[in-house]
Amino acid sequence: MAVQTAQLESYLESFTDFTRAHASATPDWLRTLREEAFVRFCEVGFPTTRDEDWRFTNLSALVRTPFRLVRGNRAALAVSDLAPWIIENALARLVFVDGLFAPALSTIGSLPNGVVVDSLASEIARQNTANGAAAVAKHLGRYLDTRRDPFCALNTAFLEDGAFVHVARGVALGAELGAGIARPIHLLFVSTAGSESAPSPTPSMTHPRNLIVVEEEAQATIVEDYVSFGAEIPAFSNAATELVARGNSTVEHFMVEREHLQSFNFSTLRIEQARSANVVSHSLLSGGALVRNNVHPVLAGEGGECLINGLFVGSGRQHLDNYMLVEHASPHCASRQFYNGILDQRAHGVFHGRIIVHKDAQKTDAKQTNRNLLLADDAQIDTKPQLEIYADDVKCTHGATIGQIEDNALFYLRARGIGEIEARRLLLEAFAGECLGRIKPGAAHDYAHSVVEARLVSLAAPAPASSLTAESPERNLDSHWEEVG
Repeated sequence: MAVQTAQLESYLESFTDFTRAHASATPDWLRTLREEAFVRFCEVGFPTTRDEDWRFTNLSALVRTPFRLVRGNRAALAVSDLAPWIIENALARLVFVDGLFAPALSTIGSLPNGVVVDSLASEIARQNTANGAAAVAKHLGRYLDTRRDPFCALNTAFLEDGAFVHVARGVALGAELGAGIARPIHLLFVSTAGSESAPSPTPSMTHPRNLIVVEEEAQATIVEDYVSFGAEIPAFSNAATELVARGNSTVEHFMVEREHLQSFNFSTLRIEQARSANVVSHSLLSGGALVRNNVHPVLAGEGGECLINGLFVGSGRQHLDNYMLVEHASPHCASRQFYNGILDQRAHGVFHGRIIVHKDAQKTDAKQTNRNLLLADDAQIDTKPQLEIYADDVKCTHGATIGQIEDNALFYLRARGIGEIEARRLLLEAFAGECLGRIKPGAAHDYAHSVVEARLVSLAAPAPASSLTAESPERNLDSHWEEVG
């Protein structure tokens, strides 16, 4: 408790400096939003394992680390430094370095009429634009639940910059390639070790905030991508995205996280769906020491559809926590959750999927599935699929499985002349392919496939001797599946 109190005082100091620095350029509505959110964060503090939504995730390492906001002296990046993270055929690319927009590294290009792709800070500064700041003030902070999640409150308190995407009614954004193949908008968030001239870089924190509004009968594909550059200094990225899908719109959203192993990455995707809106969320998590991925769609309009698709891959001592909260608030809506986890060595994964069917959400059709592959005896998964149903005419199912690489499948491949490493890679790719197969063809699909393939190549090789324990001298390849739920 003393440690948490000290850290809250540190966040108070950072918030005081932050508000003082932005006092003259902050509109009243934003100032109020920030202050109320920070008060809420101070009221509840950091969650502990006594909180049901956090029972499998210990935040002591995060709480103990003295993070500071990155203010100036950011590391200098060149366009060539971004080469490993470029999406070919992207419609636009916004790059943020340590949470702040970097226009010199970004490429927006020519956009259809009625479409805005810009930094959130720039749009807030434009007080008189018809579809810019007006849309920001209308939607920003309206959907994210700062009362329920202290990390959402913390993000809102330090809200400064991020991406703003507004797609006008009827615009099929990035569909120039034809055949339903969309060109995505790429939002690249780069965490650095700070200025190279700094004598001793301190742990840094950023709070990216994104607002995506897709109007009626419009279509868009968005890729959020979180990466690290430079030395492995502890960094805390606490991101939040509000995605508004208006009536009959179609949105595909990607969350890609592959920061270095000194990183803490917390993200929240809050989706508000109107009548007959169709939203797909893909999460690909492979980096970070401690990762928490929150996806919270609310099907607020009749006839909405939502697919939540995810893959998390961990090794070493990584901790990857996935929390899904799907709210069916209107009738005749359908949701699907498919999450696969691959864990090696001492990695710890969490899947907590919760579906709430409200009283008026009759004729709901919801399904939730979590499958996990453990590659070592010390790897651990906690899975908790959960249903809360308050309507009487619904179709809802949930379940989870936990298993290991099948010995027979591995033997079959090796008997045909395929080496062990290659055979393991093929089996891992087949397991991960279930998630990749749900992504529509196009630039985003190809990019996601390359991210996953690169991660699985490292897992296919035998574990280094230093990672094995006396209790677990070798990998266990026995076939064993356990069904939960």
